[in-house]
Amino acid sequence: MVDDEYGPRESIAFTLSSEFAVETAERAAEALAKLKAKAYHLVVLDIRMPEMDGIRALEELRKIDPHVSVIMLTGYGTLSTAQQAMVAGANQYLRKPPDIAELIEAARKQTEATRVRRQQARINQEAHELNAALKQEIDQKEPQIWQARASVELVHDLNNPLTVVIGYATLLVEEARAVAALDAERGRRLLDYSSVVERAAEYCHHLSENWRLASKQTSEFALLDLVGVARDVQQVVFFSTVAIRFSGLGQAQIRGSKFELMRVFQNVFKNSLEAGAEQISVSVVRAGERYEMTVTDNGAGMDAEGVRRALKGGFSSKKNGTGLGLSICRHLLGAHGATMNLESTPGQGSVVRLVFPVAA
Repeated sequence: MVDDEYGPRESIAFTLSSEFAVETAERAAEALAKLKAKAYHLVVLDIRMPEMDGIRALEELRKIDPHVSVIMLTGYGTLSTAQQAMVAGANQYLRKPPDIAELIEAARKQTEATRVRRQQARINQEAHELNAALKQEIDQKEPQIWQARASVELVHDLNNPLTVVIGYATLLVEEARAVAALDAERGRRLLDYSSVVERAAEYCHHLSENWRLASKQTSEFALLDLVGVARDVQQVVFFSTVAIRFSGLGQAQIRGSKFELMRVFQNVFKNSLEAGAEQISVSVVRAGERYEMTVTDNGAGMDAEGVRRALKGGFSSKKNGTGLGLSICRHLLGAHGATMNLESTPGQGSVVRLVFPVAA
């Protein structure tokens, strides 16, 4: 109870003491000092006081405790004074001297309101701390979280080779009928198609096995030809399309996983073709102890923000895209000690630069 007049202050304190533990202060500064030292459920504050009036005291009080209920007392009873008090953060106002029954009922109501606000604030704080702890745990367990995403990646990466299997299986049936006529040339094509189907099926098998064993082991690296792997993807996944053309080195020996790198080239080539590219130029050169592979297309291209979001992952300009493609590439390339950079211009196409360490 805060009031510079002894009589009203003690009278109200005595009235409330029948249900509450009450402390008093005769100046606003004294009340603010008490609030800094201890939490209260209710402050009954007179508006008109020397040194610091109730409105100013209320503003300072709210800086100390935003949850405590405040009942303002005004001896004038004017609407403007009451409105000023409410705007400053009061919860209720009463005329001075207050009616005893009205005062006690207001005290009951406002102390309960303080309890509820503090409980809500505590719950919100606990939720905030829990969220922060969860975020920290997510950051610490990023490798495990990647495994959860792998199931989505699997569906994403299996789509193209499975389509190839179905397409070539149809061709095999047609050629098989022709072989019955003992046509040697068609018989040769049948063997070629069979070989492609076999390699595509092997690729699918690797993807599924890689997912099944992902948490138990990492891919085994071996000496391989980077250019040969890229050409394999052109033939197996993209039906030997003439849109993909190679230049530069005919071979580039690195250490890595053939099927993991096939996933990289599958995603890079597919992005270009789905962006409307009619020509994809693949060039490989050696620069010291590194091979630089440049994949240039004449597709739709992207602006700077699109490039940033694409590299980050979860963004796709395609209607049914998952936005995982380049994110998958960065993950797989990182395991090979390789890097990827993307440059793009709207309407002028994109350039993907892949840098690999030369095999020791």
